[in-house]
Amino acid sequence: MAIEVRIPTILRTYTGGAKAVDATGATLEELIGDLESRHPGLKDRLVDDAGLRRFVNVYLNDEDVRFLGGLGTPVADGDTVTVLPAVAGGAR
Repeated sequence: MAIEVRIPTILRTYTGGAKAVDATGATLEELIGDLESRHPGLKDRLVDDAGLRRFVNVYLNDEDVRFLGGLGTPVADGDTVTVLPAVAGGAR
């Protein structure tokens, strides 16, 4: 069994258009590394030298990983990871 990773529309060019892909790892960091090996270029859109990119939100089973331990957050088979771009702005 693997971990399902839900991909936002803007990043689906890296997954061949797939809305969700499978990956493995014991932590979020390992999971992202596995994603990179399967879908090159995706990692750079999710993390930088400081950790998770500021304008990318990542959820593990609907919980924000920034409050669970960031890249060190443990993940397990059957979990669902959702990647969402942060959206800001608006009109007055």
